Amino acid sequence: MDIPENGVLMRVFIGESDRWDGRPLYEAIVLKARELHLAGATVLRGPMGFGANSRLHTTKILRLSEDLPIIIEIVDSEEKIEQLLPIVDGMVRDGLITLEKVRVRRYRAGSRQ
Repeated sequence: MDIPENGVLMRVFIGESDRWDGRPLYEAIVLKARELHLAGATVLRGPMGFGANSRLHTTKILRLSEDLPIIIEIVDSEEKIEQLLPIVDGMVRDGLITLEKVRVRRYRAGSRQ
């Protein structure tokens, strides 16, 4: 699979407890991106953060959160991201979706020797 040198990075900021059709929302988004043959997706779990409601989510011992920040990053061509965007927009009730232009330096899959 190829990604053009000038691609788009989609970031989706949600909470760990967000759900879609009975599964974690981050999982549903990644599986949808895979179904649409996007180049790849990465889910990052944050130890601390806050969103639009300013409620702090943290892993600190005194206040263990069950809703830690999650960031999903997906990079592909603008056309592929635009295909995924309305689907993700419909899935995310509370959260933030950002898009930015990126320059893809390398994208390879292959055997390690």
